[in-house]
Amino acid sequence: MTPACERLKKKDIKYTLHEYEHDANAIHFGLEAAEKLNLAPASVFKTLLVSDGKQLYVAVVPVTHNLSFKKAAKHFGVKKLCMAEPKEAEKSSGYLVGGISPIAQKKALPTVIDDSAKELVSIYISGGRRGLDIGIRATDLITVCDKAHFGDVKDNG
Repeated sequence: MTPACERLKKKDIKYTLHEYEHDANAIHFGLEAAEKLNLAPASVFKTLLVSDGKQLYVAVVPVTHNLSFKKAAKHFGVKKLCMAEPKEAEKSSGYLVGGISPIAQKKALPTVIDDSAKELVSIYISGGRRGLDIGIRATDLITVCDKAHFGDVKDNG
């Protein structure tokens, strides 16, 4: 049980677990999950840690899109964002890159979940390790993540 699964169980939130054999050579973890689990790629979301140089933030976007740093910065009320350094993301979240879940991170961070999640019955996010995804309703994800809100943060270009 990962911290994400434990938090969901403790909060009595319904979810499904989906395991697959992670390919150590894969670099696009979300697309790998969609393919191996036979899921629509637009329903699989990646968890990204970003930084304004002072603080970390979490953005959850579909694996079919990139994060719009400009939209995310506006959402968080900062001037500019960039990807957090992998070691910094791992230290803050308590998870390894490629398996970072937005749920039960060591440090609660302001979190934005792309609006497109609201249109889906379930979305699939990392369960806290590579090769494990969680199926969950987007509204339940908002409930279980501290400091989380919906926002338009994916790059449409």
